[in-house]
Amino acid sequence: MVENRPGAGGAIAAEMVKRAAPDGYTLFIAALPVMAVVPAMQKVRYDSQNDFAPISNIGTNPFALVVNKDIPVKTLKEFVEYVRSSKGQLVYGSAGVGSLNHLSMALFLKRAGIEMTHVPYKGNAPAMSDMVAGHVPAMFSNLSDALTQVAGGNVRMLAISSEKRSPLTADVPTVAESGYPNFNVLTWNGLMAPARTPPEIIDRIAKEMAAAVKDPKFAAQLLNYGVDPLGDTPAEYAATLAKDIPLWAEAVQIAGVQQQ
Repeated sequence: MVENRPGAGGAIAAEMVKRAAPDGYTLFIAALPVMAVVPAMQKVRYDSQNDFAPISNIGTNPFALVVNKDIPVKTLKEFVEYVRSSKGQLVYGSAGVGSLNHLSMALFLKRAGIEMTHVPYKGNAPAMSDMVAGHVPAMFSNLSDALTQVAGGNVRMLAISSEKRSPLTADVPTVAESGYPNFNVLTWNGLMAPARTPPEIIDRIAKEMAAAVKDPKFAAQLLNYGVDPLGDTPAEYAATLAKDIPLWAEAVQIAGVQQQ
């Protein structure tokens, strides 16, 4: 049974699972923002690493750096040079203040040593629409929206934010291989249980999840949504969480998002 607990960027659902009995019957589909971004932006009543037991990371989503088709750049290097020559006069769009594509761009701009002005929208789709129309020149978009516009010839994809190329865009280089080593920005959705859930229960569910992710039909459905199937182990998922928490806290600080 699925019980939706919306609100506070997922924090309400997280708090509910935190308080649940650690018996394996109450699990949490945890998205990266609620575990690594929301706690950096607002006060929450849970600890992302101590109040939950990671089971398996189901799949990851890279972001795509895209530009309007009329922007005279074809590579990430050319984009950086183009932005630098504008002396801070260019803008970029995002799905909103504190959204993952806002924070991804802020992090990249800092590492590239260039400046752009952030223009937040109410969602990825309206930001993309304005970029297609030429009102904003660039943005980090979720991959599924970007692929649709690339196919229509409306935007140009310069780089992917993941460490490895996406199978959906094998000809598009990563940011890391384009001159910015260690740039690896992903969002993900994983399965977690309350802390103190017995290890044998965690391992059993993790094995079932890994098997499900390997099912061709399920994997194909994930790919259709721009998700790279993963299904990793509890230890691997815990390591990802430990790495991502300081990364996104840094991005929130760079973006200047004030904690609420």
